[in-house]
Amino acid sequence: MFGLFKKKKKEKQAPQLLDINGELLTEGDKVEALRYDLGECRLTLEGLHYYYESASGKKVSYAKMIDASTEQQKVRKV
Repeated sequence: MFGLFKKKKKEKQAPQLLDINGELLTEGDKVEALRYDLGECRLTLEGLHYYYESASGKKVSYAKMIDASTEQQKVRKV
């Protein structure tokens, strides 16, 4: 009718990630992965999706590192 009830389009953004201690994680941070035997990894952003990339080249999605009880990442910022 006069455009009063139109939905506004929201821009999609990458999610904010927190490590196991509650510190904010950003692209390029080095972290110690506590799952999947990745060891020390680097956080990379491809499009709107984060990945943990180990020194050996193995990539794991950020979604696999979510702790169910706290909803934070199972990584420790180095």
